[in-house]
Amino acid sequence: MGWNSWDCYGTTVTESEVLANAEFMAERLLEFGWDTVVIDIDWSDPAARSHGYNAGAALCMDDYGRLIPDPVRFPSSAGGRGFGPLAERIHALGLRLGIHTMRGIPRRALAAGTPILGTDARASDVADTGNVCEWNPDMVGLDHSHPAAQAYYDSTLALYAQWGVDFIKADDMLWPYQAADIEAYARAIRRSGRDIELSLSPGRDLSLAHLDHLREHATMWRVCDDLWDRWEDVEANFARFARWAPAASEQGWPDGDMLPLGRIGIRAERGEPRHDRLTAAERVSLLTLWFIARSPLMIGGDLPSSDPDTVELFRNAGALAVHRDSHHNRELFREGGTVIWGANGPGEVRYAAVFNLAGAGRELVVDVRSLAFPAGSGALTELWSKHPLVTESVSTQSDAARGVAPGSRALRLDLPAHGAALIRWEPVAEQ
Repeated sequence: MGWNSWDCYGTTVTESEVLANAEFMAERLLEFGWDTVVIDIDWSDPAARSHGYNAGAALCMDDYGRLIPDPVRFPSSAGGRGFGPLAERIHALGLRLGIHTMRGIPRRALAAGTPILGTDARASDVADTGNVCEWNPDMVGLDHSHPAAQAYYDSTLALYAQWGVDFIKADDMLWPYQAADIEAYARAIRRSGRDIELSLSPGRDLSLAHLDHLREHATMWRVCDDLWDRWEDVEANFARFARWAPAASEQGWPDGDMLPLGRIGIRAERGEPRHDRLTAAERVSLLTLWFIARSPLMIGGDLPSSDPDTVELFRNAGALAVHRDSHHNRELFREGGTVIWGANGPGEVRYAAVFNLAGAGRELVVDVRSLAFPAGSGALTELWSKHPLVTESVSTQSDAARGVAPGSRALRLDLPAHGAALIRWEPVAEQ
């Protein structure tokens, strides 16, 4: 759980902007579990710009071909200090620092013939120019048949560990699936001697066939391409989470990408400055799905300038408890624009999420048994509104026609277009 600079600042985020978001998080969100601040791609590019990447950019680099922060955007990194001073400030706030990295070795290192630290090899000896990223021009692949390829990753992770990095988003790893790089990167993290969480991206067309390999080598992995503030992006993840959420556990977390919520597009890769274009109901649905699927949560909006109502969604302790405490999370029903998820909570607590994917508001009459709640009496609470819910006995033929048998207990939910309800059931002692 944390914040990532991509949706609001793209490749251009500065040290002062990172610190402003970190300070906001420490003050307003840390108590609710948000604790990681991630600097996304191209922190080494002095010419970073919105709406794209710079082919042939003079990326800042040390004598061993390892990327270092641009000292203009990150002034505390000057003099070879890297992200060390920034990490100290982040840690002093009670937070963790994350950075983005790319698979491979910089093209600039290849052109300069830089040596690989601790070896007699040079960048050209370990480069695989036939395995390059299709969307970013900075790097070339590594030839993992050469032992110095592992040494290069080892050297970069040793540097990040020295800085105090706690989290790495390693990109261009999953599409296509780069098994050798994933293994080498995880090995380098272990050799660094620091406890660093590994996040893998992007997740286009990721197959569950890789689950065991992912669990062995990573903390989390994307299951989709970049998510933006469009309902069609959110809706597409319902099917993905239905496949992946049952695999979410302490062994590793399927990731639905960042939350494009709040003030985004300030200097981003896509779009102009804006508050996200989702409706209030769509924001609730997005978070409800991510919570009950137990996806990692990385806020994409600039926190200090985001709408207070959006920020308050990140402070709902009852809803966040579903994300933190639930298990056996799964899709229960999907038909005619209605989707229902269920999950078990601590002890006898149960959770359910009911979604209206239709483009208009609807009254949904839901048989309580369809929510996988226990048969005994229980108290129901809608967690976003914090309002109690009451079931009723169904007796009308019209409700029977909606799939609820007469005599059953049912919930009536008025859900707006693309809206959701997140429900907690807890037992009530018999009088």
